[in-house]
Amino acid sequence: MTKIKFGTDGWRAIIAKEYTTDNVARVSIAVADWLNENNDNPSVVIGHDCRFSGEMFAETAAKVLASKGVLVKIAKGFVSTPMVSLGVVKEKASLGVVITASHNPPAYNGFKLKGDFGGPLLP
Repeated sequence: MTKIKFGTDGWRAIIAKEYTTDNVARVSIAVADWLNENNDNPSVVIGHDCRFSGEMFAETAAKVLASKGVLVKIAKGFVSTPMVSLGVVKEKASLGVVITASHNPPAYNGFKLKGDFGGPLLP
């Protein structure tokens, strides 16, 4: 099983090597469990950038989170990281998930978490 390690602003890995739908699902299960332990009615805003398969990874996260009882609001089309942060604050969501590897090369994708205040969560 691949070890998933979050850094200062999320988890990033090479698409189809470590960054797979199975691993995105594993992270999403852990996020859902944490949300359900710490919130009465957890909700999440999810967005993705224009990287290869971003939509698929965002939908994977959304399906897993919803299956664990988390209310999910997912952006239509690609959005920037600040747009997800704004969505979290405007929707009063418990958390934001951004599928992006930011400045990393195109072969990478990532999973960023935004707190209910819209900013990054610490690892």
